[in-house]
Amino acid sequence: MRNDNKWIRYGILSGEVIKEPTWSVCVQDVMQRADLQEATDEEILDWIEEAKHRYAPLDDYGMEALFDPRRQALPYHLFDGYVRGVVRMLNELGILTSSCCDGHGRRAAIVSTQNLLTNQQRYLLRLAVDAVPGLAVSLQRRRIQLEVRGQRSLLLDLAEVLYRIKQDASTIQELELQRFRHRLLRWLSIPGQSRREQIVRSRVQQAVRRFADDSYVDEKGNLLVTYHQGEGPVILFSAHLDTVERIDPYRTLFQEGTVLTSSSGILGADDRAGIAAILELMERLPATDFRGTIKIAFSVEEEIGCRGAEAMDASFLEDVDAAIVFDRRGIRDIVTGCYGEFDFCETAFGACFEQAGILSGMPDWQMTRYGGSSDAKLFALRAIPSVNLSVGYLHEHTDFEQVDFAATLETVRLVETALHHRLLERYFAKRTENPPRVGYTD
Repeated sequence: MRNDNKWIRYGILSGEVIKEPTWSVCVQDVMQRADLQEATDEEILDWIEEAKHRYAPLDDYGMEALFDPRRQALPYHLFDGYVRGVVRMLNELGILTSSCCDGHGRRAAIVSTQNLLTNQQRYLLRLAVDAVPGLAVSLQRRRIQLEVRGQRSLLLDLAEVLYRIKQDASTIQELELQRFRHRLLRWLSIPGQSRREQIVRSRVQQAVRRFADDSYVDEKGNLLVTYHQGEGPVILFSAHLDTVERIDPYRTLFQEGTVLTSSSGILGADDRAGIAAILELMERLPATDFRGTIKIAFSVEEEIGCRGAEAMDASFLEDVDAAIVFDRRGIRDIVTGCYGEFDFCETAFGACFEQAGILSGMPDWQMTRYGGSSDAKLFALRAIPSVNLSVGYLHEHTDFEQVDFAATLETVRLVETALHHRLLERYFAKRTENPPRVGYTD
């Protein structure tokens, strides 16, 4: 007999009291058979089909779409076998369904929903699907399309993932970390030292198409992106595209815990970690309460004197209210100044991120005025209050460079929290009431 958790692959919650009578006898029949012999997925699904034909009233057939999960127990025995578990768990998670089809091995599986999918539900579904290699999802207003590419068993795997999410809320963070690791590894494999950023810029251009309302490359070569999410402040995210030297294409990457290192040369986490953090954040943003505009500057030639930021299209920056740079070594630093001599922002602006740390369960995020040179200084010189946040890398520019990808993801959570709770919006409201002195440097 299979592990109890595995039964959800077929739409069965082991040990439950089933209210729908036909489904109840079908489950009893199948589980009795499973107690007597080991069985494959296909065999168990065949057993359910046999039990359905044995017990289901003839007038039930073709009627599954008429059942409303808000008012009655669903007749799971009538649903297509490979999508039965997915439908069961979607309803358990509050994504109420109206009809389904597993594609019968010839086309994509389709699940229709009672209500419009919310941004939170869309994020959850994409996260769950990303945990099943080979499965792809397309989300419409009331329609979930699952592309299985001939491997219908992937739908059974998805049911298990959704079950884990329902049973343990910490599963979401585990899946997020797993997904982020895979994404960061992809960015660490892309070359692009200073003045040779074309390949990585092209890849980033492809990645931002999913959410960008506008994007272009300015005369210097910076990739500049705009995304609107209602009325509110204009916040700039920034990371640089270039690495200090060429990434060795023949190297091997090693992992110990959540730390990645390279067998040869630099790792490239400075600043591939910043790029990955921004793209992860943009995927999460629609599910937050943030209202405003996000602009993103993927700059060139940062490693040879911040030349990309210095020559960045001024018209792109003219309406920016604040900048968040993702390019600080270590963990949980909120850099508000350069070498203690030049301040990027007021203390009150940096304090927004300390407050976000507290709200997100990471109270040790702390401000420091003793950062190095970065694009944050160039934005501050344009009178844009700026911070530079740690993204988990250490020993940059050396063969000993490493990155803790869990720490990078914590930076994503920090900014997500600041935006969701509208901490920057509150800062700007207070700043309007009490305008600061001109400039930030003592």
